[in-house]
Amino acid sequence: MPLKVFIDTEFTDFLDPQLISIGLVAETGEEFYAELPYDAKACSAFVKEAVLPLLGYAPDAEVTKDALYAKMTQWLRMVKLTGDDIEICYDYQTDWDLFYDILAGRVPPWCKRRLVADRINELLRYEYHQKNRLPEHHALNDARANCYAFRELPK
Repeated sequence: MPLKVFIDTEFTDFLDPQLISIGLVAETGEEFYAELPYDAKACSAFVKEAVLPLLGYAPDAEVTKDALYAKMTQWLRMVKLTGDDIEICYDYQTDWDLFYDILAGRVPPWCKRRLVADRINELLRYEYHQKNRLPEHHALNDARANCYAFRELPK
């Protein structure tokens, strides 16, 4: 059975999304978070108001795009169970697109993509943020909330 890894990203705007931060949370509890340098002028008003104030609090989170590739692939190898694939679970297409971009299209063959938007219980997502007093629109918080709120449909 594949290991589920929930991903969330924050990015500059919808028209030309440039990655600002990325959070990955494995269903087994391991977490990865990184922030990239960004051009504030490229950010939408919403991002300036809701996302940018949440950055800069995680120690050692800021990395270059090149360093992010190495750190993220190292983390994915670390959480991979021997012989098992990883499902990269995303609820928004741009999250996958930015993940794919960071890996320069070299997604390990044992990483499979899975759109899970229809498996995320929005009430549980909201509950997670409220119960833990964690703001939305922070990539790691949102990846944690998606992991918490994910429900597999019966077969």
